[in-house]
Amino acid sequence: MVRLRVNGEQREIEIEPRRTLLAALRLDLGLTGAKEACDMGNCGACTVHLDGEAVYSCLVLAVDCAGRSVTTIEGLAAGGKLHRLQEAFIAADAFQCGFCTPGQLMALAALFDRVPQPSDAQIMRALSGNLCRCGAYQHIVQAARAARDR
Repeated sequence: MVRLRVNGEQREIEIEPRRTLLAALRLDLGLTGAKEACDMGNCGACTVHLDGEAVYSCLVLAVDCAGRSVTTIEGLAAGGKLHRLQEAFIAADAFQCGFCTPGQLMALAALFDRVPQPSDAQIMRALSGNLCRCGAYQHIVQAARAARDR
């Protein structure tokens, strides 16, 4: 049994020691926002926050998260109100297929939590581990800048 806090809610799941956090979130908890793509930590589609830090959930074992706090894209909005980054992504049309969007948002949200007014270089660095196969990078960066500047 593994007990962890997911999106502010205490959860307990019985899992095999080899199950990744990504698999536990998707298969055991039904939280499908983090996407399984490369399964090697190369694309960022599975990015979530672990104790406030952006991590690739495909590289973290769920048992190593016992007693820790996990935030997924499903927990980014609060009180029925979208996060300012989510609003900026919509306004800037910062997605095409949308597959990478949760990971992009979670990577940026971790940065914005640490640095409320990040520089362009910090924004680019935060996004550097997240691939967008559709090539929406310009709009993603525009959205991050808009969220920073509002």
